[in-house]
Amino acid sequence: MKTTETPAPRPAESGASVSKADAPAPKPDRQKKEGGVLNVFSHGVLIIWAIMVVTPLLWAVMTSFKSDSSIFGSPWSLPDKLHFDNWSRAWTQANMSDYFLNTVLVVGGSLIGTLVLGSMAAYVLARFDFPGNRFIYYLFVGGMSFPIMLALVPLFYVVNNMGMLNTIHGLILVYIAYSLPFTVFFLTAFFRTLPTSVAEAAFVDGASHTRTFFQIMLPMAKPGLISVGIFNFLGQWNQYMLPTVLNTDPDKKVLTQGLVQLAVSQGYKGDWSGLFAGLVMAMLPVLGAYIVFQRQVVQGLTAGALK
Repeated sequence: MKTTETPAPRPAESGASVSKADAPAPKPDRQKKEGGVLNVFSHGVLIIWAIMVVTPLLWAVMTSFKSDSSIFGSPWSLPDKLHFDNWSRAWTQANMSDYFLNTVLVVGGSLIGTLVLGSMAAYVLARFDFPGNRFIYYLFVGGMSFPIMLALVPLFYVVNNMGMLNTIHGLILVYIAYSLPFTVFFLTAFFRTLPTSVAEAAFVDGASHTRTFFQIMLPMAKPGLISVGIFNFLGQWNQYMLPTVLNTDPDKKVLTQGLVQLAVSQGYKGDWSGLFAGLVMAMLPVLGAYIVFQRQVVQGLTAGALK
């Protein structure tokens, strides 16, 4: 009985084509070209956006050192000399020093209260399961979508009935209530990204919930606290509607009210150089805070994605 043998495969001849698996992959020239076009477009948009943001800031700083005649005569030229008297006049004669101090008191107190209360509420909502947990969380989220303009009239009567109208502490409490929804929403998501093993180890060692929160979990949440603190600082420092309705005492006005008062103090003959000096005074603390803490802000915003 004869068996048929399968012929052995021929060795590849010289010059024969290489298999597809061994062939080098074609260069993605088209993808590189498309990626390069996209990068150029995105960088161009960012450059245009940076110019649109930086140009008004530089123009305001430059204008704060010019005289009133130079502001209207040559608004885009450099000042012939630096008029530092604009800053001193805005600080003393326009009572910007009093407005600045009131703003520091209001924003400082409300910022501390917002971070303390918001972090405690967010920690409980993120770490503990209890009946009504999600309901309370969605109440805070719903507070973010509620327009403050609809609550101005009832808020005025509530603050007036509590005897806190035209007071610093009354404005602080309103600012805290205004900023809590976003703070709780932001920090709840941040606390969920923190490891639970550290807190469990603290409980095993006999630490209480209060000690675990303030000495372990709160320091770990520092990037998130700085990020939400910067956002609240920006919103509270530039707030104008709430103090206008709830604070009509001339001696307790905040900085935004002071700038409006400076603009209309002389009727049709406004102190424009002093106004720009006061505007730059109000802008510098916010800009400085963001420059100092910009790295922590980025870390807090990206912490959830990195973990």
